[in-house]
Amino acid sequence: MATLIPAFGAGRAAPPAEASSSSHGFDYDLVVVGGGSGGLAASKEAASLGAKTAVLDFVQPSPQGTTWGLGGTCVNVGCIPKKLMHQAAIIGHTIEDATSFGWDLQRPEKPNWSTLVEGVQNHIRSLNWGYRVALRDKNVTYLNAYGSLLDAHTINTVNKRGKEQVITADKIILCPGGRPRYPDIPGAKEFGITSDDIFSLDREPGKTLVIGASYVALECAGFLAAFGYDTTVMVRSILLRGFDSEIAQKIGDHMERHAHVKFVRQATPDRIEKREDGRLVVHYTQNGEAVSDEFDTVLFAIGRDACTSTMGLDKAGVQLNERNGKVVANEADQTNVPNIYAIGDVLEGKPELTPVAIQAGKLLARRLYGQSAALMDYQNVCTTVFTPLEYGCCGFSEDDALDQFGEDIEVFHQSFTPLEWTVPHRPENVCFCKLVVQKSTDRVLGLHFLGPNAGEVTQGFGMALKLKATKAQFDDLVGIHPTVAETLTTMDITKASGESADAAGC
Repeated sequence: MATLIPAFGAGRAAPPAEASSSSHGFDYDLVVVGGGSGGLAASKEAASLGAKTAVLDFVQPSPQGTTWGLGGTCVNVGCIPKKLMHQAAIIGHTIEDATSFGWDLQRPEKPNWSTLVEGVQNHIRSLNWGYRVALRDKNVTYLNAYGSLLDAHTINTVNKRGKEQVITADKIILCPGGRPRYPDIPGAKEFGITSDDIFSLDREPGKTLVIGASYVALECAGFLAAFGYDTTVMVRSILLRGFDSEIAQKIGDHMERHAHVKFVRQATPDRIEKREDGRLVVHYTQNGEAVSDEFDTVLFAIGRDACTSTMGLDKAGVQLNERNGKVVANEADQTNVPNIYAIGDVLEGKPELTPVAIQAGKLLARRLYGQSAALMDYQNVCTTVFTPLEYGCCGFSEDDALDQFGEDIEVFHQSFTPLEWTVPHRPENVCFCKLVVQKSTDRVLGLHFLGPNAGEVTQGFGMALKLKATKAQFDDLVGIHPTVAETLTTMDITKASGESADAAGC
């Protein structure tokens, strides 16, 4: 049984560790295992504080053979290519709207897939190179090798040629991230792809089945449908588990009614077969009945697994959550092994978000090498789902707030139509926002925004939640007119009132 991890107490800062010292006799002061956003941030910060630092990063090819460079999931197969393809979809909608605004344009049936992929991948390669240069400039040793622990201070590294090298470190930060999960069904890994593959796919996706109900599933389905590909989402239970359930339902409704995405609900895949002409036959069960259909591409987006199973963490005694393989750590990101820490997507119970990993990495490096004792604040972190109708949120969902605070919760809500949507006659009142407010304190506990530029809107209002703003202060804020963000400053309809939340006019 693993030992309990010491806690520093709620609201308290961790005591800063001793500064770097070569007297420990190890090869490095710090070795960071994982070259994603968090690992790069931690290593550069540690090196700038005088620590002799190395970063290990090695990408195991996907089952389809896809691989990539330095920078981790976000840069290579996550946030960056996803947002660029989402932007391509937005441009398509803008071309559609242009004629209503007097522009004599005609939208092509679909974008040129190879041109789009080439542009996205060229940008990613420039980022990969930039990260390598940044490590060199910070005097961080970069090892393109897979690292596994032999004990709490010793790491065996294996490069792509199979050459092994053993290195030692006074302190270790684990941030190997995660990889997409495949279902345990025949044909899944042989014929299916994941988000590891879609952004560099060397052919048009064609008729695509997206299996899963995660934000990755809905984001990919959204831009593929916008590009003109016949797109279906297979959902086992609910959409966007862990997010606000009302918003999730609205996203699904909008995608089905207005974004040309089809849904197969209450369904799970059983097997995938490949025909001689290359098409994929998906056999699945829906509401207890056996069904099959043909697709050109099957994309799995059913969750992600932490990359810890082959890292030798058991040899160092690092405690994991046995259910999901994630690393268990205290509020200072320290594992039960005192010199080993963890940040990023691999960390149990923390948001799987790039800016979270970056901030946590910087703060951890500062604690380790004496500059600061500040802990990472994992509360009230903003995030956005880039579905066709974007969803930004911060703080409590309505569901979680009711579970924790019960009748002490008031929910303000408002549907609205962006001014820009009126001339091209886009759907009315499908955009929506809500504030979850604690009655006894008037504090805004949760903010949810469904509409254009949701990330930009939510980012600014996130500061208000971090500073414990009240509903009265939101009401006192003068909005910018006409914008979608001003809706959050004029909300006066509560769910309890039973009044319609639809906007009546400007």
